[in-house]
Amino acid sequence: MRYISGLHEGETIRNIYLCKGKRSAETRNGKPYDNVLLQDKTGTLDGKVWDPNSQGIADYDEKDFIEVYGEVINYNGNLQINIKQIRKAGEEEYNPADYMPTTEKSVDGMYEQLTEFIRHISNPYLKSLLEYFFVNDQEFIKKFRSHSAAKTVHHGFSGGLLEHTLSVLRMCEYFAGSYGILNKDLLLTAAMCHDIGKTRELSSFPDNDYTDEGQLIGHIVIGVEMLDEAIRTIPDFPVRLANELKHCIIAHHGELEYGSPKKPALAEAVALNLADNADAKMQTLTEIFKGKTGTDWLGFNRLFDSNLRRTSGA
Repeated sequence: MRYISGLHEGETIRNIYLCKGKRSAETRNGKPYDNVLLQDKTGTLDGKVWDPNSQGIADYDEKDFIEVYGEVINYNGNLQINIKQIRKAGEEEYNPADYMPTTEKSVDGMYEQLTEFIRHISNPYLKSLLEYFFVNDQEFIKKFRSHSAAKTVHHGFSGGLLEHTLSVLRMCEYFAGSYGILNKDLLLTAAMCHDIGKTRELSSFPDNDYTDEGQLIGHIVIGVEMLDEAIRTIPDFPVRLANELKHCIIAHHGELEYGSPKKPALAEAVALNLADNADAKMQTLTEIFKGKTGTDWLGFNRLFDSNLRRTSGA
């Protein structure tokens, strides 16, 4: 198996990859060609099929596992592959786990840490709510443990949702220990539940794409609906507490233009927004700098509204 992250300019390779995307196009002279996006667990690679009607290019579609033969080149500073041959691979020829980007951390370990937080929640209603999702609902637990936190941007890998949630949870624990105005149980519950809607907003790997529900409603509203459904199963759950928790979820993106239906109005909602934003941005930087050495400027980044580079000691 030749992983994408280990490819070099000038290589000629024959290997199996997941066809993440396929799009037909034409050159300026009107000659047809295909743009192909190849994926394995280490990343993605753009490919070009300059003669899609040649005898060496078999029929294939998006989401197929395909064996490609071609030359790795450098185009505008990025590697891509000029593909000369394609065939659809048989199921016995590949291991699907090799084609899904995954967390580098232990999923079992992270999940145990998350459930340890639940054991220390004092409020009986909030504890019951967390147990509804993270202890009793085996289908939800399976999805949550393997899901990504985003299609791209940050934590876009299997286990990313769990990794992101645990990072946000730890930051919120720090906030709660440092600022007495915060209701710790409410804040930690909100941290654990803030992105549960992503289990329905995004499809599972290898697709990891927006579902119809995700496109139409979004994970914030989906998450509140999931919370409301769970709260209805818990007798005498206080209405005010339910509304405060829902507000934290609704406002966790912080600004209306970032998708939050409401701006934070509670201290816990402010703290959750800060933790969520901090982890998302630091993980994004981690992924941008991964595999890069030296102090070359990387160019303008729209998310950070700045040109970026690594520090000399990193």
